[in-house]
Amino acid sequence: MNSEPQVKTSTPQIKTAKTILLNTSDDDDRPVYLSGNFNNWTTQDRRFLMKKISKGKYEFTFPEGPEFEKELIYKFTKGDWSEVEIDRYGNRTPNRVWNNDKATKTEKVAKWRKNWLPYRPSQLPIIRLISEEFEIPQLNKTRKVWALLPHDYNTSEENYPVLYLHDAQNLFNENAEFGNWQIDKKLAVMSDYNIGKIIIIAVEHGESERLQEYNVGKTVLGIGSGKKYIRFITDTLKPFVDKTYRTKPEREFTGIGGSSMGGLVSIFSGLIYPEVFGKLMVFSPSLWVIPKIKLGFIDFFEPQETRLYLYAGGDESETMVKHVTKFRKRLLKRESLKGKMKVHLSINEDGKHNETYWSDEFPKAIEWLFFSTKED
Repeated sequence: MNSEPQVKTSTPQIKTAKTILLNTSDDDDRPVYLSGNFNNWTTQDRRFLMKKISKGKYEFTFPEGPEFEKELIYKFTKGDWSEVEIDRYGNRTPNRVWNNDKATKTEKVAKWRKNWLPYRPSQLPIIRLISEEFEIPQLNKTRKVWALLPHDYNTSEENYPVLYLHDAQNLFNENAEFGNWQIDKKLAVMSDYNIGKIIIIAVEHGESERLQEYNVGKTVLGIGSGKKYIRFITDTLKPFVDKTYRTKPEREFTGIGGSSMGGLVSIFSGLIYPEVFGKLMVFSPSLWVIPKIKLGFIDFFEPQETRLYLYAGGDESETMVKHVTKFRKRLLKRESLKGKMKVHLSINEDGKHNETYWSDEFPKAIEWLFFSTKED
């Protein structure tokens, strides 16, 4: 009697979703995010927000899908690269890798960066006072000017891009009344992360004359002397810097930047002198001073490829984000600038009008302006 043919059946393999368990410092209540090759390394992706189980303990279960079955490469952050995990000595950590089929993986983070810090003192820039009384012939005044050089400037033969910054009193002065950007410490961290090396030229503002010096043309503040101040940077200070230090003097390696009124005068610097400045770092610009800023004058200049990093905080004023967003749209719509003006708009909805937030934005702006190929 012939038996029925036996059919071999196989039980489908059930893949268990992967779960990460994290133990970390219990004195830091900021939320924890996963960032990796599964979300294009986005740092504040709410899809990958870890669930807090108890003090210092978090977990995250990956969704089901083939993209999560392959090798996972990732890091933990508190929502930004300025708040990424570090080891107990304050050093950067290598990317984490999960390349097996285990259902769970337990990880530990010793410390977290906060506003990019801590930093390694050995990477701090060399700070030189160029002059206590650098002459500004255009304004018939003098001003204190500083240079911040890469930490290994004296032992290298490199030439470097240059960024001119206003309001030097608030950039690295520990005793500044309203805090400071801590650019010396941020440059140290950037050096650690190999973002790129740059020379910063910092010009102190004119105290009671600051508003007038950074005010270009006729605005609600009256008639300013901003055009003369900008000419000081382009015609007097820049030639001195290029002669004194190992710079890359070409426009594509030269930037100017600042915050508030310093941001406003930086906008005009780049638009009036596109042949000098190819990079503009503009934080929280005081566009309220000239809300109907006229852009027609730029059509008389030969447009050149320019990068503009534009930042605003949502908690600065009722109009800051609106003014900045509108200004960006107007620039990009300008026929004479099409294909030439690259604008990166960064909005921090919780950002206030102060040095802490500008400090946090500084390394991101430097990287995008000078060392990134991304357009926005």
